Amino acid sequence: MSDGAVFAKKPELALAQHKFAALNGTAEQRSQALQLLVDGIKQDKMAAFYTQLVGEGVLKSDAALLKELETASAAELATLDKNVEEAKEEHGDLEQNESSIHRAVFLAQIGEEEKAHAAYEEVLQRPTTTLNQKLDIVFGKLRLGLFYYKPQAIQKEIERAHELVDKGGDWDRRNRLKAIECLWHCSQRQFKEASALFIECLSTYASPELMPMSEFVCHGALACAVVMSRSDIKKKVIDAPEVVEVVGAIPNVDKMLRSLYDCRYADFFVALAAVETDHLKVSRYLNAHRQFFTREMRIRGYAQLLESYLSLTIKSMADAFGVTQDFIDKELSRFVAAGRLHCVIDKVGGIVVTNRPDTKNAQYQGMIKQGDLLLNRIQKLSGIISM
Repeated sequence: MSDGAVFAKKPELALAQHKFAALNGTAEQRSQALQLLVDGIKQDKMAAFYTQLVGEGVLKSDAALLKELETASAAELATLDKNVEEAKEEHGDLEQNESSIHRAVFLAQIGEEEKAHAAYEEVLQRPTTTLNQKLDIVFGKLRLGLFYYKPQAIQKEIERAHELVDKGGDWDRRNRLKAIECLWHCSQRQFKEASALFIECLSTYASPELMPMSEFVCHGALACAVVMSRSDIKKKVIDAPEVVEVVGAIPNVDKMLRSLYDCRYADFFVALAAVETDHLKVSRYLNAHRQFFTREMRIRGYAQLLESYLSLTIKSMADAFGVTQDFIDKELSRFVAAGRLHCVIDKVGGIVVTNRPDTKNAQYQGMIKQGDLLLNRIQKLSGIISM
C-alpha cells in the first residue's frame, strides 16, 4: 500500500470456525472440520496454535509435524527480523513501520497470540505510525480477539477503531468495521443492531478475510429473522440481489425465511430444525443463542398464524405446523403464560381463541402512568424550592 499500511488477514478466522465445528458439529462435520484444521495449520506454519490444540485434546500429538512447523516458522520469522533491521538501516519511518507490522502479522499467523499483540502495540504507539497503519493494526488486533474469542479485547478494539475511523478512515476500512460489528452484535445477541449493520453493508460487503459472503449473509439473515417485520424481511433480505446470489450455499436459511413469509408452517418448522443443526450449532457467533433463536422463531410462526384468525382448533394448528396436538398445546401454554402469545386455550372445546391486545388502551394507560410520575416529581421539586 502506498501509505505503508498492511491489512492483516491472519490468523485465518476460518480455522477458529473449523476448531469450533470439530468440537460441536455432527460426526460428519467434525471429520471434515478436523481435516481442514490440520491443512490450515500446515499451510500457515502454526506451530504455537498446533501445540495449543494438542494440549486441549482437539488434535492428536505428532512430533514430526510439530518439528516441521517449528522449523518453517522459525526460518520465516528470521527473514522478517532481518527485514526489520534492514528497514531501520536503509529506509524511512514508513517502511520501518511496514516491516514491523508484517512481522506482527506473521506472529499472529503462527498462533503466538501474546507476542503478536505486543508487536502490534509497539508499532501502534510509535509517533511515526500513520492513521491508516494504526487502523490496520487495530484490525489485526481485532482479528486476534475474534480468533481466540476474547470479548473484552474485541470491544476495546472496536471502540479504538471507531475513534481512528472518525479521524479520517477511508470507505473500505469503515465498511470492514461495520461487517465486524455485525458479527460482534450477533455474538452478543444484539440482533437489532446486527440486522441494521447487515442491511447497511450488504451491498458493499468486501471482507472475505472475515468470512465468505454466504456465511456473512447467513448470520445477517438470521439476525434479521428475529427482529425485522415480515414485509421488511421479504424486501430487504429474501429479495435482496446479494442474498439471492448466495442462497444456493445456505438453502435451509432461504427455505426458513420463504416458508414463514408464505405461511407454509410445516416447511418452516423443518427448515428451522435444519438451520439449528447446520448453522446455529456450529457457528462460533450464534451457538450460545441457538435455543433463544429457535424459541423466538417458533413464537413468530405461532403469532403469524394466530393473527389470521379469531379462533382455530388445536388440531388444525397442529396440522399446519406438522406436529402433534400435545406438542402445540404445551408450546402455546408456555408462551401464553409468559405473555408472548395473545390467545386463550379452550381445552374442553379444543380451540384457541385469539386475544389481541388493545394497543390504544395500553398507550392510554401508559400515558396516565407517565403523567402521574411527572406530577409526583413536580410536587417533590416544589417542596424543595419552597424550603
